[in-house]
Amino acid sequence: MKAGIVRFPGSNCDEDAFRAVTEGVGGTAVYLWHKDHDLQGVDFVILPGGFSYGDYLRAGAIARFSPIMQEVVAFARRGGPVLGICNGFQIACEAGLLPGALLRNASLRFVSEPVRLRVETIATRFTARYHLGERLVIPVAHGDGRYTADADTLERLEGDGRVAFRYVDAHGEATAAANPNGSLRNIAGILNAEGNVLGMMPHPERAMDARLGSTDGIGVFASVVESLAAEVGA
Repeated sequence: MKAGIVRFPGSNCDEDAFRAVTEGVGGTAVYLWHKDHDLQGVDFVILPGGFSYGDYLRAGAIARFSPIMQEVVAFARRGGPVLGICNGFQIACEAGLLPGALLRNASLRFVSEPVRLRVETIATRFTARYHLGERLVIPVAHGDGRYTADADTLERLEGDGRVAFRYVDAHGEATAAANPNGSLRNIAGILNAEGNVLGMMPHPERAMDARLGSTDGIGVFASVVESLAAEVGA
């Protein structure tokens, strides 16, 4: 697997994503500059976390117009896997790759802490290595992570099995206290209708080493590796 990690001015999780791919799951990776028009033949695109363009206007709104995003959108339309993490999730929504939007946290405070997630579907190329209902510990770090969408969109996401992860408490319950940002229905990550784009606010690339508190993020990257290998084999 060859992954492309997009670098925008203000990205700060690009190196973590690079290591998650290369050291975490044994893939190869290249950086893709925001002004580029060439994806360098990658199999997988990662929109990493950070503060693209300083989050001016609103998070992800300017990055959506970067030249590289024309290529990323075309790649996604062809069925290529795209993972948007934190600011990358915001960018994916702004670019129309995912429905809904990420608003300012309900607390109006930046939140940086480990959170518990529940795996809501394993029938995707991003979550196949997990067990349905499995509980994970993965950190968040954001000020604009409150997922919102209209009622019809929320019903479609739920009905089509496109909610990938949900914030839960230690008992696996989706409670208000377990929700770090006020996201509707405790949603932490969603998929597009085709299942090849995942946006999530928690940072799986920061949960790859037990010495840092968790290895629960490995499953996201390992699932992509396995799905791509299966497609090549087929």
